[in-house]
Amino acid sequence: MFSIYILTYNEETEIAACLESAVALCDDIIVVDSLSRDRTLEIARRYPVRTVEHAFESHGKQRTWMLNELSTKYDWAYILEADERMTPELYAECAQATQSETIVGYYVAERVMFMQHWIRHCTQYPRYQMRLLRKGKVWFDDYGHTEREVCNGPHGFIQATYPHYTSGKGFSRWLEKHNRYSTDEAKETLRQLESGKVRWRDLLGGRSEVERRHALKDLSMRLPGRPLLRFIYMYVLLGGFLDGRAGFTWCVLQAFYEYLILLKVWELRHNPPPVLPQSQPDRPAVSSSPSQP
Repeated sequence: MFSIYILTYNEETEIAACLESAVALCDDIIVVDSLSRDRTLEIARRYPVRTVEHAFESHGKQRTWMLNELSTKYDWAYILEADERMTPELYAECAQATQSETIVGYYVAERVMFMQHWIRHCTQYPRYQMRLLRKGKVWFDDYGHTEREVCNGPHGFIQATYPHYTSGKGFSRWLEKHNRYSTDEAKETLRQLESGKVRWRDLLGGRSEVERRHALKDLSMRLPGRPLLRFIYMYVLLGGFLDGRAGFTWCVLQAFYEYLILLKVWELRHNPPPVLPQSQPDRPAVSSSPSQP
């Protein structure tokens, strides 16, 4: 058995469906909310779950804080996002996987649901994320707008997948969210260009899809014409054209996202944010009025 963490921020349109998919399967669910300004917690509290509020610093820090500070009924935990769903098949396989004496974490592949279709080809399916983990053995570091897992032990892969409704809140929310993400990605891109390197061994002969994908991302930061290359890679080489109109739209949006990152890298290089002066210690006020006798 395992517990489930659900990470939320302004998820009033998604949280009910997410919880409906989980509460019938799991008896220990914790909603970790990043101080939502909508009805997320109000809706979540209608279900038999625990709710905790914690100010968001970054994806990696939020996950690590959650794992270290929030007690759970079980030693194993599954990390679920509000726009994802738990399925009976996935839950059953994860429950069986927790019987392992050696594995400390499991990767699970997502099925991206976009414009009411499963985008199978241009999303690099199967694309794995660390979701099921033994507490105390896995934590997270920041990487761009998202995070990368650190496992203190061997990992495995779950065969069942989870649906990810990536545009459930509409295109305006998608654009607003990725505008924020592109700022963090630009900072990470600039850091990688100045100090990082391409891991050719992982790129050409990585032991898993995760290692190869991470190495490919590091390489892609150094390629000219990234937005166009990403569109060609996704739409032509990965077969996005087979995903119909939804696939074409997805590829265009991803290319646009890459262009946003490049624009913000240029901005960081040519218009760095101003350095604010350090605050000075308070001094007693000096009166300009004449002295009294």
